[in-house]
Amino acid sequence: MQPATLERWNVKRLKQMEYSTHMGKLIMPEYGRNVQRMIEHACTLQDKEERTRCVQAIIQTMQNLFPYLRNEESRHKVYDHLAIMSDFKLDIDSPFEQPTLEELKYKPERLPYQQAKNVRFKHYGRLIQTMVQQAIQEEDVEKRKVLVRMIAVRMRQNYNQWNKEDIDNDKIREDLDVLSKGLLTPLFEGLPRKSETNERYERNNRNNRTRKWKR
Repeated sequence: MQPATLERWNVKRLKQMEYSTHMGKLIMPEYGRNVQRMIEHACTLQDKEERTRCVQAIIQTMQNLFPYLRNEESRHKVYDHLAIMSDFKLDIDSPFEQPTLEELKYKPERLPYQQAKNVRFKHYGRLIQTMVQQAIQEEDVEKRKVLVRMIAVRMRQNYNQWNKEDIDNDKIREDLDVLSKGLLTPLFEGLPRKSETNERYERNNRNNRTRKWKR
C-alpha cells in the first residue's frame, strides 16, 4: 500500500471511530454504552408489541450483567432503571408502577443529630449519661446498686476502647461522681481489676477443661 493511500485510509478510520468524550453522558454508567443505545433504540419503535419484545431482550441483557436482578425481590429495579435511562419516555406495559422524576429528586429530611458538645466525657459516650440519669431516678436502692455496677462495668469497657491502660476504681468513682453530681457515688462498691478478672476467667476455663477430661 502506497504511503499516500495508507494516510487516507488512516484518516478515514479515525473519522469512523467514536470516543466516549464525543458521546452523550451515560445516565447509569454501570450498564455501559450498549445498553443505553438499546434503550434509545427501543424508544424509537412505533409498534408497541415490537417495543415490548425489544425491552424484554434489554432486560435479559441487564440481568446478565447483574444476576441479582433476576430474583423476584429485585425485579422491580430493572423496570425502574429502564425508566430512568429512557428519560421516562419508554412506553411499555410494566408490571410495576413507573417512578416519576419528582420521586427520584425527593430528599429525606435531615435527622436531628444530637451535638457531641453535650457529652461530658466523650470516651464514655452519651449512653453512659443516659444510664446515670435513669439510675438516679430509680427509687429502689437495691436496683439502683445493680444499675451503678452496670454503669461502672460499661464505663470500664468504653474507657479501654480509647486508652491502652486499665482504669482503676478511683478514676471510675471520680468520673461517676461528676456525671451523677455525687448522687450515685456512695453506691459504688468498686470493680475487680482487669487483670484479676482475666485470671478468674482463665481459671474457670482450666477447671472446665479438667472436668471435661475426667469424664
